[in-house]
Amino acid sequence: MSFKSGFVAIIGKPNVGKSTLLNTIMAKKIAIATPKPQTTRDNIRGILTTDDAQIIFIDTPGIHKPKSRLNKMMVQSAYSAAKEADIILFLIDATKGYAKSDEIIAEIIKHIDKPKMLIINKIDKLTTKELIEFLEKIDTADFDEIVPLSALRNRNVDELINTIRSYLHDDIKYYPTEMISDYPEEFMIAEIIREKVLLNTSEEIPHSIAVVIEKMETKKDLIVINAKIVCERESQKKIIVGRQGAMIKKIGSFAREELEVRLQSRVFLETFVAVEENWRNKNHQLKQFGYWDK
Repeated sequence: MSFKSGFVAIIGKPNVGKSTLLNTIMAKKIAIATPKPQTTRDNIRGILTTDDAQIIFIDTPGIHKPKSRLNKMMVQSAYSAAKEADIILFLIDATKGYAKSDEIIAEIIKHIDKPKMLIINKIDKLTTKELIEFLEKIDTADFDEIVPLSALRNRNVDELINTIRSYLHDDIKYYPTEMISDYPEEFMIAEIIREKVLLNTSEEIPHSIAVVIEKMETKKDLIVINAKIVCERESQKKIIVGRQGAMIKKIGSFAREELEVRLQSRVFLETFVAVEENWRNKNHQLKQFGYWDK
């Protein structure tokens, strides 16, 4: 069998399970995932290489109505990935119905001339009868394939991979076999810290923070990391720091535990919180924090 490869964009609304699907496919944490909307802010690549194929999956930010320059860039990034990929996976959450926002995304990608697959996620929470009724409400005419699955429970994910493989046309190995992602290590470190902030703080915090790795160096068997957590208001800083510094210590402890496993080394993690008012609407700060205006 000849070797095939290609790029596959995973798109959809926030919180439909895109990052969970990528992590399940890769059998490794490639993208952070939380119950908070808009957790993913960047296009994150997971590279799956087998004996006969290399599939580069692109996890994209959730498509939503943008309220800031950062949000606008996130949505543009998702649609750009869809246009540039070889295959589009449109992921929807079967437990939330097929909403108007899903219809809007479907209408936009309908005009992109490439294979499109409708991925029905979270089928583990539906009966067969409920799944059939759900599918009957959707216009599936513009999709080349329909794949129901559960990303969290790893149901039908192998079927999805096999279906994708049948649509691949390139015969180039774009990345070395051992490579599973192409972003810098510091990016994932910042993402892990941001994930711990999202998981441990209230609703107003998630959209307003960024994490910047200020310094990272190895000293014998210890990796020293200095990270800045950026928020937009003093009230948010107080929440992140917590009473007598309890919350920032908790965030740092959870992040350090995961980083030590990931980096296979002892880690000294120092975090501090800075206020940058309205940073999500300022180009120079978006660039400084690792985002850019497309």
